[in-house]
Amino acid sequence: MKTNKKILLGITAGIAIYKVCDLVSRLIKRGYELEIIMTKDAAKLVSPLVFETMGRCRVYQEMFHDGHHEEVEHIELASRADIFLVAPASANTMAKIAHGIADNLLTATALAYTKPIHFAVTMNTNMLQNPATQDNLEVLKRRGHQFIESSVGELACNTFGDGRMAEPEEIAEYIDVIAYKKDLKGKRIIVTAGPTRERIDPVRYLSNDSSGKMGYAIAKKAILRGADVVLIKGPTAIESPKGCKTIDITTTQDLLDALRNEFPTCDALIMAAAP
Repeated sequence: MKTNKKILLGITAGIAIYKVCDLVSRLIKRGYELEIIMTKDAAKLVSPLVFETMGRCRVYQEMFHDGHHEEVEHIELASRADIFLVAPASANTMAKIAHGIADNLLTATALAYTKPIHFAVTMNTNMLQNPATQDNLEVLKRRGHQFIESSVGELACNTFGDGRMAEPEEIAEYIDVIAYKKDLKGKRIIVTAGPTRERIDPVRYLSNDSSGKMGYAIAKKAILRGADVVLIKGPTAIESPKGCKTIDITTTQDLLDALRNEFPTCDALIMAAAP
């Protein structure tokens, strides 16, 4: 489904660049249109052709080209982007952006971009905790830029600690939250999902093969659009959406009781469960 949002993705030379291949695929599947800038060192780690193929777009690398071009690329790229995401965001690139250094296409575009930039931080733990890096992060935060925080885990340098880039799905979900228009803000929506089970005896029950996927998908979209969502769900094997109230039910009587409790204060009820 098209979102009509254009994402400018800046790719730096962090070892977590391998995760960005998956991230690009997830963003394309969600309907975003991409433009990509890679630093020269990033292009040494993964070929730009990989991202051009997966992102279905041109990958920009150079500030200057042979021949004549009508566009001033860093200005045009900045003006076209609805969302500017830097992933992986290295200590070097964030330091340059914090101090207004525009010595490559990515940092020059960042200087021309007038909205918050979103950084998916990744680096060695000692680099992350270095006072210089922490000062740079504080400068960027004071200017309104946003961060997808790193996590604790195994790092490429064979150490365990903070500095691991967020997983691609986590970053994609973060982008979803900021991309969607909040036209349902202030609305309370109940969504039912999944099967019910009716016991025959202690070891047997009547049920159906409902996966709950449709109800979960509806709930996710309502959350992204700013609604206060209540998800009433039967037994399923999939993870519940984040950001909503969930009520677990088993029988049709449980479903009825939950609806009677929640319905009086809702603005809309979407019945996707399979009793």
